[in-house]
Amino acid sequence: MVSFKVSVVSTSPIDGQKPGTSGLRKKVKVFKQPHYLENFVQATFNALTPEKVKGATLVVSGDGRYYSEQAIQIIVKMAAANGVRRVWVGQNSLLSTPAVSAIIRERVGADGSKATGAFILTASHNPGGPTEDFGIKYNMENGGPAPESITDKIYENTKTIKEYPIAEDLPRVDISTIGITSFEGPEGKFDVEVFDSADDYVKLMKSIFDFESIKKLLSSPKFTFCYDALHGVAGAYAHRIFVEELGAQESSLLNCVPKEDFGGGHPDPNLTYAKELVARMGLSKTDDAGGEPPEFGAAADGDADRNMILGKRFFVTPSDSVAIIAANAVGAIPYFSSGLKGVARSMPTSAALDVVAKNLGLKFFEVPTGWKFFGNLMDAGMCSVCGEESFGTGSDHIREKDGIWAVLAWLSILAHKNKETLDGNAKLVTVEDIVRQHWATYGRHYYTRYDYENVDATKAKELMGLLVKLQSSLPEVNKIIKEIHPEVANVASADEFEYKDPVDGSVSKHQGIRYLFEDGSRLVFRLSGTGSEGATIRLYIEQYEKDASKIGRDSQDALAPLVDVALKLSKMQEFTGRSSPTVIT
Repeated sequence: MVSFKVSVVSTSPIDGQKPGTSGLRKKVKVFKQPHYLENFVQATFNALTPEKVKGATLVVSGDGRYYSEQAIQIIVKMAAANGVRRVWVGQNSLLSTPAVSAIIRERVGADGSKATGAFILTASHNPGGPTEDFGIKYNMENGGPAPESITDKIYENTKTIKEYPIAEDLPRVDISTIGITSFEGPEGKFDVEVFDSADDYVKLMKSIFDFESIKKLLSSPKFTFCYDALHGVAGAYAHRIFVEELGAQESSLLNCVPKEDFGGGHPDPNLTYAKELVARMGLSKTDDAGGEPPEFGAAADGDADRNMILGKRFFVTPSDSVAIIAANAVGAIPYFSSGLKGVARSMPTSAALDVVAKNLGLKFFEVPTGWKFFGNLMDAGMCSVCGEESFGTGSDHIREKDGIWAVLAWLSILAHKNKETLDGNAKLVTVEDIVRQHWATYGRHYYTRYDYENVDATKAKELMGLLVKLQSSLPEVNKIIKEIHPEVANVASADEFEYKDPVDGSVSKHQGIRYLFEDGSRLVFRLSGTGSEGATIRLYIEQYEKDASKIGRDSQDALAPLVDVALKLSKMQEFTGRSSPTVIT
C-alpha cells in the first residue's frame, strides 16, 4: 500500500470567490491560477463541521468538462490531507448532477459507508473547453446544494485563508478503471473508489417509473423518439436507459458521447442551442432535417439536470411542462400513486402550476430561483413535484433538478394516455394533444423569456434601480403603459420578491422585480448569478388566457404588446445598448 505525507502550503485570499446560486463558476484560465481551486476547496472544508470531513466519505465527479481530470486529482489530494476516509469518483470523472444527489442519498459502499457530501465539477449549461467555463459546487448530506448559511461561510473563509494541507506525493489516481485504490496517510487509511456512473441512478429510475409501459410505447410503430445529450454527461446514461432498458433504437440518440468541450457547442437545451434536435423535430426556421419528425424529442444540458421537451413541430415551455407533469403524475407514475404532498415553482416561472394546484387542492409554494429552496420543502415532506422556467424539473426522489427524470415522466404520461391506442388503428395521443388538452382545462399562460447576456454590470444595476424606483408610483407606471399600449391592463401591484422559508424561517430578499397586472399577467426582471462574466438580465413576460377561443394564438403575437411595454418601461436598449436579446425562449 502506498503511503503519503501531508504538507501545508501557504496561500493568501483571492478576490471574487463568492459562490452563486449554483456554486463558483469562472473561466478555466481563472481556475488554473496558482492556489485558486485549492483555496476554494479548503474554504469549503473549513465551512463544514469536523465530522463531515474527518473520516467521512465524499463524492467527487462532474460533467466531464475540460479541466475536470486535473481538478479531481487536486481535490483527492486535499481530501486525503484533510482526513477524509474515502472518495467516490464516477468512472472517467462522469456523474450527472442528479446522479450525484442520488448517490449521496442512496449508495452504500461495500463496507457500509454512506457519503456525507460531494464536490460537483460543473458549470451546468455553460460552454466547456480551454477558453470556456469551469465550476465547482458543494452538495450536502441530503443530496442538495449547500444552503446560504454554508456558501456564505465558504465565501468568508476565502477572504481570510492563509494555508491549506495537501498530499502532494499522493500518486495520480486512474479514474478510467473501476476499482478501489488504497493509501496510508498520517491519519490512517484513505481509499479512492471509482465506480460505474450509471448503476445507482438507473436503479433509482426503475423504482420510480413503470419501465415496462414505457418500453411498450417505445416499441410501438406509431411512436418515434429522439434524445440529444448535447455531448454532455447525460450521454453516460442515455444508451443504458433508453436503448438497453427501454428498447429505443440506437439511431434515436443524438450527440450522446460526452466530450470535454461539448463538441464545441453550447450545452444548453433550448431552441437556440439544441439546433440539431430542433431541426429533426421540424421546428427549425432554416434547416429542414428531411423526413417526418419524431413524435417526441428531448435534450439535456452539460450536467444533465435540465431538460427540453418537444413534440412533433411543437415546443413545450418548461412552465407548462411542470404543470402537466403535476396534473398527470398520480395516474401515470407509480412513485406518486398515493398522491402529491405539494407542488412548487420558482418565482419567474409562469403561474400554470398555480392553477393546477388550485384545481387539485394541492399545497403550493412560490420560491426564489435556486434548487435549495425546493430541497427545504422536500426535506420537510411538503413538496413532491417542482420546476423552474429555466428548463429545470424535478421531484422529491433527489434534491436536484433532473433532466432524464423529466423525460421519463413525459414518456410515462404518453404511455398512460396511449394505453388503449397502441394496439389497433386508434390515433396516437401526441405531445401537442396533451398540452392543448391541458390548456383547455386550466387556461393558457403565454410566456417568453428574454436574456441579455454579458451586459455591463453597472448598467444592469442601474436598470434594476430604475425599475425599483418606478414601483413607488403605480399611477405613473400605468400612465406610461397606457401611452405605450392602451389595451394592456393596469398594474395592480409591484414589488421586489421576498421569500420567507416556511421550514426554517430564513428570509431571502431582492429576488427579482415584479409587476403584477390586473388580468393575471406579469413582468419579472432578474439579474442572474449563473454566468461567469458580466451580468445577465433576464426578463420574463407572461399573459394568462382563460378564454378557450383565444388559447391557440401564436405566443409571440399574444405577448407582443406586453413585450413592448416591458422594453420601454425598463429602457432596456438605453441601458444595455442592445436592440435585441441574446436569447429568446
